[in-house]
Amino acid sequence: MVANQGTRSVTYSSSPLLASKTPVWRSRFLVALVGIAFTGLLARALYVQVIGTQFYQKQGEARYVHQLELPASRGRINDRSGQVLAASVAVPSVWAIPKEVDADPEKRKALAKILGISNAELERKLDPATRFVWLQRQADDQIAAQIKALGLKGVFQDREYKRKYPEGEAAAHVVGFTNIEDKGQEGMELARQKDLQGRDGSRSVVRDRLGRVVEDIGERVPAANGRDIDLSIDSKVQFFAYQRIRDAVAEHKAKAGSVVVLDAQTGEILALANFPSYKPDERKNLSGAQLRNRALTDIFEPGSTMKPMIVGLALETGRVTPDSVINTGRGSVSIAGWSPTDHTPRDTLTVTQIIQKSSNVGVAKLALSMPPREMHELFTAIGLGQRPQIDFPGAITGKLRPYKSWRPIEQATMAYGYGLSASLLQLARAYTVFAHNGEVIPITMMRKSPDEVVTGIRVFSPKTAETMRGMLQLAAGPGGTAPQAMVSGYSVGGKSGTAHKQEGKGYASKKYRSWFVGMAPIGNPRIIVAVMVDEPSNGAYFGGAVAGPVFSQVVAQSLRLLNVPTDLEVKPQIIASQKTQAVEESF
Repeated sequence: MVANQGTRSVTYSSSPLLASKTPVWRSRFLVALVGIAFTGLLARALYVQVIGTQFYQKQGEARYVHQLELPASRGRINDRSGQVLAASVAVPSVWAIPKEVDADPEKRKALAKILGISNAELERKLDPATRFVWLQRQADDQIAAQIKALGLKGVFQDREYKRKYPEGEAAAHVVGFTNIEDKGQEGMELARQKDLQGRDGSRSVVRDRLGRVVEDIGERVPAANGRDIDLSIDSKVQFFAYQRIRDAVAEHKAKAGSVVVLDAQTGEILALANFPSYKPDERKNLSGAQLRNRALTDIFEPGSTMKPMIVGLALETGRVTPDSVINTGRGSVSIAGWSPTDHTPRDTLTVTQIIQKSSNVGVAKLALSMPPREMHELFTAIGLGQRPQIDFPGAITGKLRPYKSWRPIEQATMAYGYGLSASLLQLARAYTVFAHNGEVIPITMMRKSPDEVVTGIRVFSPKTAETMRGMLQLAAGPGGTAPQAMVSGYSVGGKSGTAHKQEGKGYASKKYRSWFVGMAPIGNPRIIVAVMVDEPSNGAYFGGAVAGPVFSQVVAQSLRLLNVPTDLEVKPQIIASQKTQAVEESF
């Protein structure tokens, strides 16, 4: 085979293009460019790795490292026997990373339907510009299961704690409630927030782009659960008291009502119930009327419940004896142009009968026989005009004007409960002066140790207190203003009260408050019960007829629950309570 003769040999060195001399500046320029680029990369690496390390680490962690909160379990609220009144349970909460959520419109519609919101509202929540959004916190297990079954990418679930209240509306004003962040808002949940809340822990994790935890990093800080607290409340007494005041409000077509039950020996609050009430874990459309803890926040003129205080002071100072006769002037007396009157005119009454028949005239005359300062010191000693020293939100002071400003007519009307004001809780505590042998004792919402010694402020002697208990027993028995307060098997004593409601600068002619405060058994009182019914409008309005029966029912059930033995024969007591008519009280 003959080689192609057309092929020519080329000498590259003789090529004019290749043989031309390259300029030195060009090569130096290229080397300089490479050097500058390398220096820039080195500087950038130095900045990233040394100078700006923290910034870039934080940016990386912001995208992949997450600080997960390990919520502390809020402490339980228990009654005096360990019955749970409030506890935390783990429930699912649903959240999303909007830009990762599946764009399938049918799945999104299904999600909106499960959440109970409109499609438009869901789309607003899933704005891609938002990095994180709660879809529903503290959801029901059923809703969480339905959402999980959708299999939506970018939608996740965590566990949070939700507060549960087993006693519901019966104990609502005692325990209160927490908000979505598990912070106390009312009642003991608010009062003992520091003890109950505990301390949240934390856990640092790395999450992938789908939100899944792929690695734990750093040190795990465990959560410290909140402390349990034990209240003085007896849940059974509380439930029964709530039922009775609820029924009384319905029966008398009243606006509202309250009951307070105190342990007369220790000052512990065994029950504090109000109606209207609410369910602490279902607070949609909650009104102010439902939320108000009326036993602590509502103040009113206490009316005839003040009369035993004035009579007790008159006995203590030796001005009278139980059998002293007071001229009641046919049920009227003139004081500086004003005439206090009695409902039933009588010429004379003994001091005992002044309490039994609830005489305005008799107690006004006793009050005017003593200096205003003495009355003021008495009212102050029993806690009027002062905020109750109790670890509970909402308790208020009431009204008690300085004695130097009293006119004679004002001193007289204060003796039967007009011109000053108090809450039902203050009244209940004031009556410990009779139940605790002349001492006013502190009250508490917290359970006391059985061996804790209770000391109070000495106001009356034990003898005076015993004498007054005897008078109060007559007031709550045949011939008194509240025989309907009698209890089968137990001796009771107390005082009814009725007053026109204040309206503007005067008093409403047909609006009343009715109440009864008393104790049982009368020889050695174990409990004090105070009842108030606001605006009864079904015919009856006297305290003995409206609040007296509630007192009777609450006392009977409470003493049985507390295993207090009866001190009266049952049969005669039943007959007496059925046949005895009440004396209409003066107010």
